[in-house]
Amino acid sequence: MKIIIAPDSFKGSISASNAAQAIERGIKRYMPHAQTILVPVADGGEGTLDCLIAAAGGVKMSATVTGPLGAPVTAEYGLLEPDQTAVIEMATASGLYLIPSEERNPLLATTYGTGELIRHALDAGCRSFLLALGGSATNDGGAGMLQALGMRLLDSEGNSVGYGGGTLDRIASIDDSNWDPRIAESRFLIASDVQNPFIGPDGASRVFGPQKGASPEMVEQLELNLTAWADIIAIKTGKRVHQLPGAGAAGGISGAFLAFFPASIKRGIDIVIEYSHLRDHLQAADLVITGEGQIDFQTASGKTPMGIAQEAHKLGVPTICLAGSVGRGIEALYEVGITSVHSIVTGPMTLQEAMSRASELLELTAEQVVRTFHASAQKD
Repeated sequence: MKIIIAPDSFKGSISASNAAQAIERGIKRYMPHAQTILVPVADGGEGTLDCLIAAAGGVKMSATVTGPLGAPVTAEYGLLEPDQTAVIEMATASGLYLIPSEERNPLLATTYGTGELIRHALDAGCRSFLLALGGSATNDGGAGMLQALGMRLLDSEGNSVGYGGGTLDRIASIDDSNWDPRIAESRFLIASDVQNPFIGPDGASRVFGPQKGASPEMVEQLELNLTAWADIIAIKTGKRVHQLPGAGAAGGISGAFLAFFPASIKRGIDIVIEYSHLRDHLQAADLVITGEGQIDFQTASGKTPMGIAQEAHKLGVPTICLAGSVGRGIEALYEVGITSVHSIVTGPMTLQEAMSRASELLELTAEQVVRTFHASAQKD
């Protein structure tokens, strides 16, 4: 039996690679001679860098950059083989996980470090970029990133404004005379399944601001500031990112990429599928096992398990999904190719216990799922 193991990470608990290994151990306990192919995946968020390097080959580079609240952090990016595409995982430079929960403040958080990471890759000779934007702490519309790459954002008196989402309403004009010319020579592909626009009820501030520490009052201020910033962008570039689908990803940095860079957006899972050669692995496969921390109706909007199931469904390969938590609306998943969904939680336990035992629970559940699948296959 040939089984493809292609989970995402279980956020805050276990990486995609370790999850895949745990599932494989469970399968092998029952079927030691099964052919298992491990394809850990991500959808453009945290963990995308590791998944792409594992799939395509390459190396990690590191650089000291400005963290989201100004303190220096060591951030990583990847150089993929064979074309030296740079994978910029925004979270390593400007991520929410870099800030203690009590200090999170999107009025202050900046994307400056992400810009420094891009500049470091440009200095290394990279001209092809893949941008993984998940997990950001920021809501500055990419302003800090632009500043790091030479763009001056000026107030009404011609002075440079500061950093963070709280300064955007002070920007009166843009001076791009020192804008890094290498950007025009490069291409940037944004890996994201976020369709939220820059502003509005479904925009960056109102949907994602609270997750980053914004109070209701801060959300309204961030919304006003992003609106002012979008107006300035339109004056400078002629591009209106206000309601542009996907422009609200990662606190609006996606909008800055689309306005100022030669950039395009593609669903993150599709990019990972391409680099991992999943379609080739699926040939003659009997079963796919995928999974992530929580499965619910939102999974059908383009998250990892759905993307994996869609590819498997094209070849008639059933897909079983394992999850730490199973929420409402999973019926929608059956329409996109997922055969069944299984919680790995085996009994009453706290969230902390479930997360700490993720490897063990994945192993146990994978064994039981494969036992059931194999018995059913034998009857057929």
